[in-house]
Amino acid sequence: MDIKVAIIGSGYMGGGIGQVLALAGARVALADTSAEVAQKNLERLLAESVDFESRGLFPEGATEILKQNLSAAASLEEAVAGAQFIEEAVPEILSIKHDILRQISAAADPEAVIGSNTSTISIGDMATAVTNPERFLGVHFSNPSPFIPGVEIIPHEGTSQAAIDAAVGYVEATGKETAVVKDVTGFVLNRLQYALFHEATQLVEDGVASAEAIDTLVRTTFGFRLPFFGPFAIADMAGLDVYNFCYTSLQTDFPERFATPGILTEKIEAGKLGTKSGGGFLDVPAEKLPELIAYRNEAYVKMGQLLKELGPAPVAAPTAK
Repeated sequence: MDIKVAIIGSGYMGGGIGQVLALAGARVALADTSAEVAQKNLERLLAESVDFESRGLFPEGATEILKQNLSAAASLEEAVAGAQFIEEAVPEILSIKHDILRQISAAADPEAVIGSNTSTISIGDMATAVTNPERFLGVHFSNPSPFIPGVEIIPHEGTSQAAIDAAVGYVEATGKETAVVKDVTGFVLNRLQYALFHEATQLVEDGVASAEAIDTLVRTTFGFRLPFFGPFAIADMAGLDVYNFCYTSLQTDFPERFATPGILTEKIEAGKLGTKSGGGFLDVPAEKLPELIAYRNEAYVKMGQLLKELGPAPVAAPTAK
């Protein structure tokens, strides 16, 4: 990836994004509140890389690549000079982001694509501080950015298709996967993540199960499937008629919280029950079903083997004896 990139905000998220882009070949300049802070974070990122490389988390030679491609800039203006892509990764405070985006706009190439790593703030609200706002959009990496493969791309209403295509291209050149979503509150990632957390906390508050029990069920049942299949693929394989029945059961005690989604009813009325009918949310052809089941079974077995190899995560509460 033969481009120049600026990362404004070299902390945990910004620094990790810098590592990702630099390892893919981009020349990445880090900027922060001072040259000293940027330099200190650069040194931290290189030390991290040595550790990651020794443990097989980064490829062999990664640290040398970072030494060549990752640098600390003396100022924001120096970092963005000549950059084709600029990623803002400063604290989640709109006034701070506005100030930084104005500084970027004043110093950067007017054609440079500007992304924000925000996970919560409206892209449209931030765009008001950007000169040529058609080149601005959300480019939301997840924590830890070197190791999480998905990136949320969030254009606002005025973002140009050229800027979207460029951002997608830059991110996918690092080997990550992108999903383009609309600029709505919470975007997609956090709406889903916090919906699950909200229901989990309700179960704890109602005394249905402990936090430990809920975590166990999530990671060993439906969460076990999620690295391979999203919610629509899982629903299609289970059968949309089955989902409809489950919603009806849940409505016995929670009629509003678990109201049947209108789009689910529409699919069922159209005879699209998922993979068993050859069509659902993803319209997997019926003849592909044996291949899909074979992939699913192999994936789950290998995931189980990996979890046994790694052992339990060091977060579980001690078991009473």
